[in-house]
Amino acid sequence: MPWIEWYNSLAKPSWTPAPATIGMIWQILYPVILISFGFVFVQAFRAKISWIIALPFAINLVANLIFTPIQFGLRNLPLAAVDILIVWATIIWCMIAIWQHNKWVSLAQVPYFIWVSLATVLQMSITWMN
Repeated sequence: MPWIEWYNSLAKPSWTPAPATIGMIWQILYPVILISFGFVFVQAFRAKISWIIALPFAINLVANLIFTPIQFGLRNLPLAAVDILIVWATIIWCMIAIWQHNKWVSLAQVPYFIWVSLATVLQMSITWMN
């Protein structure tokens, strides 16, 4: 069964955004993530900040990238729920870790954090309902 049919067959809360809306929001967020995370990694490579500060950004990036294969490839809702909790928690960690060094990078994560907070509640709801 194609992933969209599988996803549409799941029980979901009434407030679930349409897949097109979800895609549009990520199209807005990914450039912000690319620029802010890229800045952090460049600063770490240049030894202007410690790699410990870049660590939550790296963990977040990996967890974010593997969500779709877990959710729609493996179709493993509990594992996707754990993964999105890691994404959510590492955004907070990122914001705290970089705050002293680059406040703009920390503040740039606010829209990402808001969206992932909503997505986390949605994922937990879908996992629970199915």
